[in-house]
Amino acid sequence: MSLKITQNLRAYCCFLLAFILSAFSYGNLNAQVFFSEYAEGSSNNKYLEIYNAGTEAVDLTEYAFPNVSNAPTVVGEYEYWNTFSEGATLAPGEVYVIAHPSADSLILLHADQTYSYLSNGDDGFALVYGTESGFEVVDRIGDWNGDPGSGWDVAGVSNGTQDHVLVRKCGITTGNTDWTLSAGTSAEDSEWNVLAIDTWDNLGS
Repeated sequence: MSLKITQNLRAYCCFLLAFILSAFSYGNLNAQVFFSEYAEGSSNNKYLEIYNAGTEAVDLTEYAFPNVSNAPTVVGEYEYWNTFSEGATLAPGEVYVIAHPSADSLILLHADQTYSYLSNGDDGFALVYGTESGFEVVDRIGDWNGDPGSGWDVAGVSNGTQDHVLVRKCGITTGNTDWTLSAGTSAEDSEWNVLAIDTWDNLGS
């Protein structure tokens, strides 16, 4: 085998290995973070909590939390691209809280970032990895498929995303891109525990 062919083969193998490792890392990175809590409470007492279940710190500026407002302009597509604060990171085993700026002081005590347009119960949010021009959905609360009415049912609770707090069950270690499966149809098959309005006992943990 000539030296040139050998060098080309070696270069190709190095490229292939780098591609495989990149894909592997990308998948693992996406599996690390997911929504762990959500609140649609009285007044402006609203927040999203994100948990890092991995063993490495995550650069949240590589992620975003796009959403739709009521019914999307284009079914299945986000309307608003929402980014994390500059320099935002999430250590392993820790949570990151996005709260309404006029939320109760007890909520703001845990807030890492504020955002004014959190859900009224019928606005779907996704946690995504990537950029506006190309991203992968990691997790969802609600969807981008249409206005559900007042809210989505969760764990058999009618309008569970309105006037409730949702807490991810302890056994959940990754996000779920299928909101229907995540929400479930009963307390047993849902990934969420549905708590009464303004129940913030678990926030920040």
